[in-house]
Amino acid sequence: MSDGAFWVFGYGSLMWFPGFVPAESVIARVHGWHRAMCVRSTIYRGRPETPGLVLGLDRGGSCLGLGLRVAADEVEAVKAYIYGREMVTEVYAPTFVNAALADGRRVRAWCFPVRRDHAQYAGRLSLDEAAAMVRLGVGQSGTALEYLANTVEQLRQLGLHDAGLERLLACARRE
Repeated sequence: MSDGAFWVFGYGSLMWFPGFVPAESVIARVHGWHRAMCVRSTIYRGRPETPGLVLGLDRGGSCLGLGLRVAADEVEAVKAYIYGREMVTEVYAPTFVNAALADGRRVRAWCFPVRRDHAQYAGRLSLDEAAAMVRLGVGQSGTALEYLANTVEQLRQLGLHDAGLERLLACARRE
């Protein structure tokens, strides 16, 4: 953008815990990617011996999330913060995507698609497999179940519905 602002696309925890105060937050859609519980978390929401399961932005489809605008004077600090947070194990491949904002604007937004060639990429799991990983995952930032519940709740608050995440949450809560 000409004003020096910088956009980030949040599809998981960046929606409900960005770790910075966005100058603006707008529902956004990206095409070519979809939200998927496809990342084995071995630090934040799990451990190597009992990985949790968290979201990745995976190839195909489209994804509704949040476009988070970063004020020009905060761009470098926010970029460093997000990079440090998301790239601990390098399971993501930071890139820029075209995002369509709910108010009609189109912006380039920085986001973190999953690397399918990474050992933490879980791919497509059955509902029972995914629910078991969500139930068992506990790491430095809490449980995978809290992570999933917070994401589902944020989507609900935004008026968005993700049937797959809703099903997974219901299954993970049953023991």
